[in-house]
Amino acid sequence: MNKQQVRHILDTIAEMFPDAHCELNHSNPFELTIAVLLSAQCTDETVNKVTADLFQKYRKPEDYLAVPLSELEQDIRRIGLYRNKAKNIQSLCAMILDKYGGEIPREHEQLVELPGVGRKTANVVVSNAFDVPAIAVDTHVERVSKRLGLAKLKDSVLEVEKSLMKKVPREEWTQTHHRLIFFGRYHCKAQNPRCEICPLLDICREGKKRMKSGKNRKAVEVNNK
Repeated sequence: MNKQQVRHILDTIAEMFPDAHCELNHSNPFELTIAVLLSAQCTDETVNKVTADLFQKYRKPEDYLAVPLSELEQDIRRIGLYRNKAKNIQSLCAMILDKYGGEIPREHEQLVELPGVGRKTANVVVSNAFDVPAIAVDTHVERVSKRLGLAKLKDSVLEVEKSLMKKVPREEWTQTHHRLIFFGRYHCKAQNPRCEICPLLDICREGKKRMKSGKNRKAVEVNNK
């Protein structure tokens, strides 16, 4: 893929989703970190429903440590893997109190050392909370990047991130991350991508394959009934 094609993709998704943003509700870096931790294998919509009450009850790290683990588990029981996530939240709170004065660290290297925080979560936090350019690769970003040829089909998540960092101008990393998520969440869906109306169909290998096989034509017929 050449620079002109990459630019075409970036400009197109920018036109489609100019206001793309982080859809996890939060009011500070600490809440964002908790929300992203909860979002693993869970929709943002579900996380927001849970954190609406959670962030009223627990406002600082000490609050999460002041209750038994079983109580926190019940507070987030609607979230997938809630037991493991509750344990990680309490361990994370203990660690930031012990090492960072109760504040979420700003450095990526420090963030990934926190319990339950991986590379994707750290990238989301540094970019959204601290305005540091970063590309977090979730399932939507990975799928869209591979379908459009921004990454190779066999690339790992880390390889997809590196490929995007190489192709996308650094000052556009964060916004591109949000736009790719919106593109994948609302347009280029996993099961029923809207290939038939996609302005990027001409360069999308997956879209061309689906249209040729008739998969998307059948989806259109079903939706129009």
